[in-house]
Amino acid sequence: MDKRTGFIGGGNMAEAIIKGLLAGGVPAGELAVSEPSEPRRKLLADRYGIKAINDNQALIQMSDTIILAVKPQVAGQVLGSVGAGFVDKLFISIMAGVKSAAIEGLLGTGARVVRVMPNTPALVLSGASALSRGDNATEDDLILARRIFDLVGTTCVVDEKLLDAVTGVSGSGPAYVLTFIEALSDAGVKHGLTRDVATQLATQTVYGTAKLLLETHEHPAVLKSNVASPGGTTIAAMHSLDRDGFRAATINAVDVCVARSKELGQK
Repeated sequence: MDKRTGFIGGGNMAEAIIKGLLAGGVPAGELAVSEPSEPRRKLLADRYGIKAINDNQALIQMSDTIILAVKPQVAGQVLGSVGAGFVDKLFISIMAGVKSAAIEGLLGTGARVVRVMPNTPALVLSGASALSRGDNATEDDLILARRIFDLVGTTCVVDEKLLDAVTGVSGSGPAYVLTFIEALSDAGVKHGLTRDVATQLATQTVYGTAKLLLETHEHPAVLKSNVASPGGTTIAAMHSLDRDGFRAATINAVDVCVARSKELGQK
């Protein structure tokens, strides 16, 4: 990575990417963040040795690649205040729902934008990110963006129209999985396990199953059938999940999330 990278917004996802870049060998001197919270600036500067300021325009001027890591609700306010004419800069947006055309409109004609939908496991360098490039971004811009996010997990490239679906599946997916782990742990406690043991077993089960799926490349239904023996405990539990609408509830949650992502993109 031979370009200076700046972050507008210094929240958890920005920190995850900073951590990944540093782990990938990028010198701390090539990274900077603009963040309004003084305690947060101090934390990032002290923890990672990067430059932390409260000046978005200065951040853009000192950077070749700028990662937009603010909440989508403040996109217009933040980008509208930095001016336009940055055709020599690459802007990578991780703002859910905010289309590249809207960002290009705020930054001026010719602005180069790549949109990315990452997720919070990037904090432990195990994220899942989907990327899409705007009209003015080049193939090299997309390659650079992908190199950055490969450092915090796995990446794929999709058409921009599919990023709302990505938000529903992997962007918000960690919250669904964590809710499942919490419920599985609660069930263990209900049946006499200590909280620590129940949470350890539930967490490792989710982790191990995901790893098994990734490494075998089997369809989930195939691996599920390997667990559910005829007349056994697992098939009885699966019947209960189906009866109570587990699968439908999951799909409905993604539907609602996708709709909200589209709604944010229209504001």
